[in-house]
Amino acid sequence: MNKAQFIAALAPHFNGSKKEAAHAVDIVFDTIVRNMSAGNDVMINDFGKFKKVDRKARMGRNPFTGETIKIKASKKARFLPAKALKEVIAGDRKLGPAPKPEVKAAPKPAAKKAAKKAPAKKKAVAKKKVAKKAPAKRKPAKKVAKKKK
Repeated sequence: MNKAQFIAALAPHFNGSKKEAAHAVDIVFDTIVRNMSAGNDVMINDFGKFKKVDRKARMGRNPFTGETIKIKASKKARFLPAKALKEVIAGDRKLGPAPKPEVKAAPKPAAKKAAKKAPAKKKAVAKKKVAKKAPAKRKPAKKVAKKKK
């Protein structure tokens, strides 16, 4: 599932508004990224933990030449799934029913008294005029000059 499909799946929960769903998704992702970049862990219960990990400098090997090279220290993002998520993925735990979008009741129009209406008058239907097409004009064929010998 990509971001657009994720937004489309959330849209029914926002009264069918993809714009509002996209805004909510962007806010959630932005909040996670900002907290991780600041060095804070983001823990979402029954889902998992996003955290920033410092990797030490180490020695590696160039796969083409076999030469040993030094790999610089770096910082990476890591996701650790929660126990509940692992159990669902493994099939040991069943998911409950998916949350249904809230259905807002449309305001009912006020009951109006039935009024007698006069019978509708028939309107004259105007006939459409069909424009005749003029025959296409043809350009005269070009004359080819004969070469003299």
